[in-house]
Amino acid sequence: MVKSMTEALKVPHFGYCDEVDMTQLVQLRGLFKDAAKDRGLKMSYMPFFIKAASVALATYPVLNSSVDGNCENITYKSSHNIGVAMDTSNGLIVPNIKNVQALTILDIAAEVSRLQEAGVKGQLRTQDLTGGTFTLSNIGSIGGTYTKPVIFSSEVAIGALGKIQTVPRFDKHDNVVKRHVLNVSFSADHRVVDGATMARFSTLWKEVLENPALLILYLR
Repeated sequence: MVKSMTEALKVPHFGYCDEVDMTQLVQLRGLFKDAAKDRGLKMSYMPFFIKAASVALATYPVLNSSVDGNCENITYKSSHNIGVAMDTSNGLIVPNIKNVQALTILDIAAEVSRLQEAGVKGQLRTQDLTGGTFTLSNIGSIGGTYTKPVIFSSEVAIGALGKIQTVPRFDKHDNVVKRHVLNVSFSADHRVVDGATMARFSTLWKEVLENPALLILYLR
């Protein structure tokens, strides 16, 4: 981690932050929890975040790429191997879920559960920790709303998720309503990604999470 972060901080980062109305997804997760439990799984929000990221990566593939040391060649990755930063007794580890573009929400939930259990036991395999193409970090599981995540040197973007907060918002009729809001902070390599592309990626990711029925359109 020392080596990778030292190398990563040589990259010119820029940040992009937004908030996501999670109200519909909170309700949908409640419906799915029993179905997941019947399969021995705990349905967190992370599988939805990961699948929505894959949807957005398919539309903006430059965020699923890497650049060489001389910044002369960009390699676009066909597989969405999405890393999930995990806090363990052995420190920060970032295993990744392979080929998310071909997985269902339940598939992703099962893989997240496997990686978390293996991480706690110190039993992650080399292939679990290598080959990542994009990363999400859920700081909200500990606390906090915004952060400035650091990109892994083999990737060009990372997202950090804050805690979901219940806050007042105005609806279209100017009535105050209760909403569940998530803050997200993205960092990207400014040598490869421009601000407009990052904003469009985030907007699509946000749209899928705010209208989770859209995920049906992207399932394979």
